[in-house]
This record gives sequence, structure tokens and C-alpha cells, in this order.
Amino acid sequence: MKKRLELLEQLQEIDLQLDSLKNSQNGLHGEINGIDHELDASREELAGLETRVSQLTQEKGDLEGSLATEQENIRRSESHMKEIKTNKEFQAIGREISAARKLTTELEEQALQRIGQIEELSAEIATKSANLAELEKNVVQRREEKLTEIAAIQQDIDADLVRREEITTTLPASLIKRYNSLREQRRGQAVAFARDGYCLGCNMNLPPQLYNSLFKGDDMISCPHCQRVLILKQQQG
Repeated sequence: MKKRLELLEQLQEIDLQLDSLKNSQNGLHGEINGIDHELDASREELAGLETRVSQLTQEKGDLEGSLATEQENIRRSESHMKEIKTNKEFQAIGREISAARKLTTELEEQALQRIGQIEELSAEIATKSANLAELEKNVVQRREEKLTEIAAIQQDIDADLVRREEITTTLPASLIKRYNSLREQRRGQAVAFARDGYCLGCNMNLPPQLYNSLFKGDDMISCPHCQRVLILKQQQG
């Protein structure tokens, strides 16, 4: 029985180590996902800026087209004024020209606004593009570093799995089933140390008779409170 308890203790040490290694791997996979997300976000941001520049360029072209049309209308109206015979017609065309000139001023201002916005965004795009290029370069290296760490951890996991298999094959299947069930119920810890009359798994006081039975080592004893398998661990004097 003592040998089985020793093997159970070793098995739990391996499983706790495996839990830690797998958590580390999951964390590294999460970091890789974070790196990819950062890259995707930068690309989307740059694409959004480029789309906005394209829209502004289209708006600028439309404004310049309208401006050219209004300027041509003004030239025609001014030319037509020379042929006008009545004062009434002259005043009417004058009002048209005045309104058209006001509109051309507004169109020019709007076109200049678009030009200013395009210049600002173009400068921002140049900066973002340079940052993205550097990020893409770094992402490859960072991802490779994480994958290397993951692979190294996997080697440790594989080695621990071999050790685990060696232990589980020497223990009864019913005991392994019980152990695995306790692991699921007790947050990965199926075995607990008993010391000074206490279960160190749940920190509850053990019945004296049960605690004394641990010194014999003849039976597999469970904590009556948390049901973990108890292993006696006395203070080192």
C-alpha cells in the first residue's frame, strides 16, 4: 500500500506539472492570437484611412467639376451681358452672376477643405504604413519565438506523459479511475498531505483515530471532508 501511495503522490506531481505546462502553452497561444489581432487591427485601420482618402478624393473631384461648371456659367453670363438691351434683364443676369460667384467661393472653400484633409490623412497613412511594415516584420519574429517556446513546452509535456503512463500501468484501473474523478472534483488535486492532525488539502481537522491509522500505512485513507487520498507527511525535525 505504501508503494501505491508513493506512486499516487508522484502521479499527482506529474499531473500538476502537466497542468502548469498546458496553461503556459495556452497562454502562449493566447499571445500569438493577440499578436495576430494587433496586426489585423493595424491593417484595418490603415485600410479605413485609405478608404477615407479615396472618398475625399472623389468629393474633391466632384467639387472641382461643379466649380468648373459654375465658372463657365459666369463667363457665359458675363459675355451675354454685352448683348442685353434692357435694364431689367441686365439686373437679372447680374443677380445670377453674383449668386454663381458666391457658390464658386463656397465650392472653392469646400475643395480646399478636402485637399487639407487629404494631405493630413496622407501623412497619417505614410506613418501608419511604416509602422505596419515594422509590425509585420516583428510579428514574424515574435510568432516564431512563441512557437519555439510552445514546442519546447510540448517536449516537457511528452516526457511527463511517458512518466505518467509508466505509473498508471502499475496501478489498478479502479484506483486510477478514482484518482481521475477526484482530480476533476477537487481542482486537479486528488491527493492531500496529512500533518499534525490536519488535512492540508482542505485544512480541516482529521478524526484522531483516522489520523493515527495513517502511521500504519496499511490502508488507503481518504479525508472525510474533501475525500482526497491522504498521505502522511510529518514535519522534518
